Amino acid sequence: MTWNWQEPGWPDFRYDAAVIARFEQRFLLSSGEILGAVHHVGPSERDQLRIELLSDEAMKTSAIEGEALDRLSVQSSLRRHLGLSPDNYPTKPREQGVAEMMVDVYSTYAEPLTHETLFRWHKMLLSHERRLDTIGTYRQHDDAMQIVSGRMDRPVVHFEAPPSDQVPDEMGRFVDWFNRTAKGAETALPALARAGLGHLYFESIHPFEDGNGRLGRALAEKSLAQNIGQPSLIALAFTIERERKAYYDQLERHQKTLDVTPWLEWFAETVLTAQQVTLERVGFFIAKAHFHDRHREELNERQAKAIERMFREGPDGFKGGLSAENYISITGTSRATATRDLQDLVEMGALTRTGERRYTRYWLKLEETSP
Repeated sequence: MTWNWQEPGWPDFRYDAAVIARFEQRFLLSSGEILGAVHHVGPSERDQLRIELLSDEAMKTSAIEGEALDRLSVQSSLRRHLGLSPDNYPTKPREQGVAEMMVDVYSTYAEPLTHETLFRWHKMLLSHERRLDTIGTYRQHDDAMQIVSGRMDRPVVHFEAPPSDQVPDEMGRFVDWFNRTAKGAETALPALARAGLGHLYFESIHPFEDGNGRLGRALAEKSLAQNIGQPSLIALAFTIERERKAYYDQLERHQKTLDVTPWLEWFAETVLTAQQVTLERVGFFIAKAHFHDRHREELNERQAKAIERMFREGPDGFKGGLSAENYISITGTSRATATRDLQDLVEMGALTRTGERRYTRYWLKLEETSP
């Protein structure tokens, strides 16, 4: 098997720029829509929106790697690293690390990429890991760096990265390429082409002992932000996680060739979908704010707790709708009280009801918003 980094011409990826160009204009238009949507959020609520979007990305970039994080711990860490009023929720090392990295990516997006940037992110992300030999520097082990699945006695090798002794030179070329292709640089590339190539290029070197996927997606965010001149805040990891199998399939396929037009098409479509997801989430955040403005004074403690739990499910809503059993589980109340509370929420216009008897379900009643 020949990997892309063993091909003559590496790392000069080949692609049809005309095919990707049709996505670039849509990306720039959607970036403007997101900026306009965020301006519909009041200044006092904008910080909370940042926390919501950044925590979604932190949760999903970890979920892609099979890690489940505590959302409230992530948000608590984000508040602290953004210099906002802290809450009392305890922060945990894993959640604190990914939150710190996300804030660093967000706040230093305009700075050129350096080896030290990557080492800093790696330390933030994995300083809690005791099983790793090298944290905050490129891998140094003699064993082959392979992406493997299957049984121990019959492993399937999906990819093998360059040997560790080649990584410093490979990363020297990568960092130079990343900075030379930035907007306004000598060999600038359009936003989607640069971010897509950069992600595949980085993942093909696989320079760290662990954390390469999360760092590679952070680099894609940095690249997109540099091209539009502001933090992108798009739901890239959120969207990739929904298409995780396709993501890994595309990476595996294009780590065997330097012809990468299909990869860039897939990546561009994913970014455009991520922008629409972000617009939906901003609209949902605005609708949530309006909902609380209408009903904040009407909700008792149990109702407020259940409503907040429903909002945590995001725009897609509580799966299957909220049942009376769900309400009882969330609030710890009796069935009779749950029935009264839910009926009250319907009458005040906070919830709508569908179905009858044991099939009765409740849904948030939100105003239509145009972010």
